[in-house]
Amino acid sequence: MAQEDLKRSSLFSWTAVGSGDVVSPQERLTWPRTVGIGLQHVVAMFGATFLVPVLTGFPPATTLLFSGIGTILFLLITRNELPSYLGSSFAIIAPVLAATASDGHASALGGIVMVGAVLIVIGVVVHFAGTGWIHALMPPIVTGTIVALIGLNLAPTAKTNYEQDAVTATLVLVLLIASLVLFKGLLGRLAIFTSVVIGYLFALVRDKVDTDPIGAADWIGLPDFQSPSFNLSVLPMFLPVVLVLVVENIGHVKSINTMTGINYDHKIGRALAADGIATMLAGSGGGSATTTYAENIGVMAATKVYSTAAYWVAGIAAVLLGLSPKVGAVIASVPPGVLGGVTTALYGLVGILGVHIWVTNKVDFSKPVNQFTAAIALVIGIADFSWTIGDLSFSGISLGAIAALLIYHVMRVVGGWRGTVVVDTEDVE
Repeated sequence: MAQEDLKRSSLFSWTAVGSGDVVSPQERLTWPRTVGIGLQHVVAMFGATFLVPVLTGFPPATTLLFSGIGTILFLLITRNELPSYLGSSFAIIAPVLAATASDGHASALGGIVMVGAVLIVIGVVVHFAGTGWIHALMPPIVTGTIVALIGLNLAPTAKTNYEQDAVTATLVLVLLIASLVLFKGLLGRLAIFTSVVIGYLFALVRDKVDTDPIGAADWIGLPDFQSPSFNLSVLPMFLPVVLVLVVENIGHVKSINTMTGINYDHKIGRALAADGIATMLAGSGGGSATTTYAENIGVMAATKVYSTAAYWVAGIAAVLLGLSPKVGAVIASVPPGVLGGVTTALYGLVGILGVHIWVTNKVDFSKPVNQFTAAIALVIGIADFSWTIGDLSFSGISLGAIAALLIYHVMRVVGGWRGTVVVDTEDVE
């Protein structure tokens, strides 16, 4: 019993350190410095997290609220050992836009809830069975292709926003690139946030921002909540997102392993389940799907502070921001020109993440099995092929993901049987 009390108390305790080159997850600096680091995490996640609800039409304050709650749940479920912020997932944008266009926002929220539920199941399986089966089902050529086609499928959306105010959009793109090449450290990592803020002010001066809702919004109050509805026809659109969230969560844990020198692989199942619970909760109330954030990995890399205490600060701060309708109104007023500029880069970056998976895993594109897995799936996804069977509707993302999985495994099995396709062991690791 005493041992249980010790475990329970250690969940909310950190070893205080005055200074040091590296602060581990179970350590913390003084509380004023910890709060400062936590607020840096808020700034780092903010630029990407608020863009998702703005692009999908969800209430920004609601998404911020569930983002903070999700982060706190993640810390609890992983027993306060994994430093992570759960921000809005860009992988969800395309299926949400497609589901909203066909069946409304409530249906899109239902899709998000289903994504969370599947992620929880995968997390439980991984907790008891490990990740080997995931690597076998989705080798780097498949995961890279799916991530790439999700980002590139959104290119027409970026173009539509860009054309509504090309002057502002071009300025935002120039500022984004300039921030990356002119500033080091945290300022460089906040290039997206900086370019959006300056672009917003530029659009405001040019009378391109509707400020009436901002003036009418209260400073303190509950955000807008919405219940999901469940439509089987949207399910195929969202299933590929599950694969992306799995890859992102595993990659996040691996990054923490590398930075801290501590092996947290045994926490991967908990991390997946925690993200699934946070995503289900968000979708149930009108928020967006969540994922572990690379932006906050950047803050840890710059500060060498991996303390989970800073993430508690970030999660609580996000909840407080979500309880300000005024903040939500400001975010919702971001004009199309600003969005067009930043998403031209961001959607492309999602695509490049897929390429990054290929490169880091040394995928050999001289092999036909890899060539055709990527080639066919990418064209299907980028061109947004569609196929309707009864009540089920398959979009370019879902068809592309299915094609990548089927082409790879069929070519591998049949080609291996016939001796026409050779797959090295590293291709499936």
